[in-house]
Amino acid sequence: MLLLSGPNLNLLGDREPEIYGTESLMDHVGTARERAQDKGFDLEHIQSNHEGDLIDAIHAARKRVASIVINAGALTHYSWSLHDALSAYDGPVVELHLSDPKKREPWRHLSVIEPVAISSVVGKGGAGYLEAIDIAINACSATDG
Repeated sequence: MLLLSGPNLNLLGDREPEIYGTESLMDHVGTARERAQDKGFDLEHIQSNHEGDLIDAIHAARKRVASIVINAGALTHYSWSLHDALSAYDGPVVELHLSDPKKREPWRHLSVIEPVAISSVVGKGGAGYLEAIDIAINACSATDG
């Protein structure tokens, strides 16, 4: 499975800890990787501050990885290119956010990722990574059997 992290998520632990917590991105990735491995899945992680890199990763994931979990950061709210790339992906997509965007600034209320995701996990902090991985794995298992 593929875990995608968008712009500024490399600053987790330092950037606005009152909103995003004090754990680093690599802390969250490690937790997600352990959960995936415990359930028999490998987890690949890509973080980029560049929209095109994330789109390229989604294109490369087609027919190669079982599912995608994505925290697109602020791209969530306006990147129709990410939306279209995820729409063309052939497996389940789970949207993930540490905070709940709908309880924040009005410009964060729209998600262009949500319509192409099977589920959105929001506002659960680091625990959301585990929930998102579980949802993605369960969706893969449901399509296999």
